[in-house]
Amino acid sequence: MNADGRPSADTLAVHSGIEANEHRAVVPPIYQTSTFAFDNTEQGAKLFAGDAQGYIYSRMGNPTVEALEKSVAALEGGYAGLACGSGMAAIHTTFAALLSAGDHLVCSDAVYGPTCTLLETVLSRFGIDCTFVDASDVSAIEEAMRPETKFVFVETPGNPTLVISDLEAVGRVAHAHGALLVVDNTFMTPILQQPFSFGADVVIHSLTKFLNGHADVVGGMIVVKDEQQRQTFRRTLNHLGGVLPPFESFLVHRGIKTLAIRMRQHCESALQVARFLEQHPAVEWIRYPGLPSHPQHEIACRQMTGHGGMISFGLNGGLEAGRRMMNAVKLCGLAVSLGGVESLVQHPASMTHASMGAEARRRANITDGLVRLSVGIEGVHDIIEDLDQAMAGCTTSDGGARKRSASQPRDRSDRCTSGRPEDRQGMADRRHDRCLDYTI
Repeated sequence: MNADGRPSADTLAVHSGIEANEHRAVVPPIYQTSTFAFDNTEQGAKLFAGDAQGYIYSRMGNPTVEALEKSVAALEGGYAGLACGSGMAAIHTTFAALLSAGDHLVCSDAVYGPTCTLLETVLSRFGIDCTFVDASDVSAIEEAMRPETKFVFVETPGNPTLVISDLEAVGRVAHAHGALLVVDNTFMTPILQQPFSFGADVVIHSLTKFLNGHADVVGGMIVVKDEQQRQTFRRTLNHLGGVLPPFESFLVHRGIKTLAIRMRQHCESALQVARFLEQHPAVEWIRYPGLPSHPQHEIACRQMTGHGGMISFGLNGGLEAGRRMMNAVKLCGLAVSLGGVESLVQHPASMTHASMGAEARRRANITDGLVRLSVGIEGVHDIIEDLDQAMAGCTTSDGGARKRSASQPRDRSDRCTSGRPEDRQGMADRRHDRCLDYTI
């Protein structure tokens, strides 16, 4: 038990959402059905009127889906979950539930590419306006707020730059203006970051990623904090229809049972890989929240219990060097998505964030040379060996001196430490005392 009396995250991951069932099955059954029979016409009418508890139609609720929804809500410390057919279905449902024509929202500029595209090319046609800002700059969020702003949407760490928002500070700004704070917590999961504890009003996940963890399901989740929100979001999801089917819900719920232990391994391996990349002569710059060189490392230390499995970096030689490296990996897969047990590498500017357009990518600091790495749970030395051989042809001719790209922010490690190498290493060791140092 934690100090507040709640079970630990490890225990919740294994047991949350599991309730007594007819045959006392340890694993909840899969209710693979589209519809549910009524006892009589009177019961059917009461169910539709909301005067009785029960199931009607799987688009409106299903026991297998509900078990997953309860599991994620418990892990996040929220009131209720709503499972969606994809991460984008969760985002679309959230926007549709909270926005009307004439409304405005503030959105972090470093977000999943289709989120930006949805706002700029679809919702804008319905009279919804959005201001994109650097969500690591609280003053920029403050300046963007308007009387008609309904919520601030942040993805932290941001995809793919790993820029970090101070959730508590952003929440204060949003609430001071009568707006909500909506957080996409996909990269961290509730194991490493709990946005509700920092003032969030709604939390979103792509279940496809770490929560499922096995690259075999596409899904999304919305977690709300009270009954009024649940009813609003449920009605919207029912009408939009972007729900998660029972079988996929079963798979994600099964994956969550190992979420806590998987996230520990992702964190430990990613830190070692990040340290290796930071020292490699072919690497021009790197962003990983667990490195003291990350500009928002101090915030990461404060609002996260671990730093995740995602790394972004660029090579000397820019885009062409990155392409050569990505085409040369053998163990790591060259594929989009992230958060699975396998390591994946991809090129956001031409893949996941291509739909944003060049100007939006420039605004979000998504350079053409940026490489996104999702560190899996394979043997960490095998991952490092694969990256090392893939970068063998990318080392600079001057013996490895790094030239920092003007389009990338400078490292500001003195925000969290004195800046001395021994201090930076010491903090990383203290935050990740289970990790082994990688030595080259």
